[in-house]
Amino acid sequence: MAPAPIFRSNSTPRKVHLVGHSRGGAVAVEVAKSHAEVIRTLVLADGSIEMPVPETAEGKEAGDFTKKLIGTLQENLKTGNPTKAAEDMVDMMSGPGSWLRFPEPMKEMFLANIYSALGDKDRPISTCADVNKFDFPVLLMTADKSPKKFEFMYNEMRKCREFPATVVIPNAAHGMQRLNPDVFNKVTLEFLSKH
Repeated sequence: MAPAPIFRSNSTPRKVHLVGHSRGGAVAVEVAKSHAEVIRTLVLADGSIEMPVPETAEGKEAGDFTKKLIGTLQENLKTGNPTKAAEDMVDMMSGPGSWLRFPEPMKEMFLANIYSALGDKDRPISTCADVNKFDFPVLLMTADKSPKKFEFMYNEMRKCREFPATVVIPNAAHGMQRLNPDVFNKVTLEFLSKH
């Protein structure tokens, strides 16, 4: 007996809670832009969304951060040193010495995926027309020690439509779900339970 299909084309799709961290946030944003009808809620934890950057000092700083991050990564990978690439990338995102504090299994996972980060250089730009499709509850999170670029981009989203204030996870950096899991999980689960 064949298993029943999970999704039938003539059925109504079920809505999902979509959670994305960092580059996973970029994927979540693209799904939300192209399939808003299936999103129940969207959670972005230092979610990478690229908006048109205004010609201000703050806008230049946000743009320069991404260019430096990707440029450093590319240079390290060109020299055949993926460990140095991973260390520099993690330390730029979460603070100096963060790579050295990573447990070995996390380092192995990061190194196994390091070349996938090269695709970041051509990440799609989201416009106000895209963000205005987000007619579902959205939770925006960052950490008190995360790069400021994430909150900057969240504020660019707010120029298009109203979003709730960003929740700042204390005593954490970019890897907030690992550095302060109790608060991260509490905030996320409380949001999901409301919706």
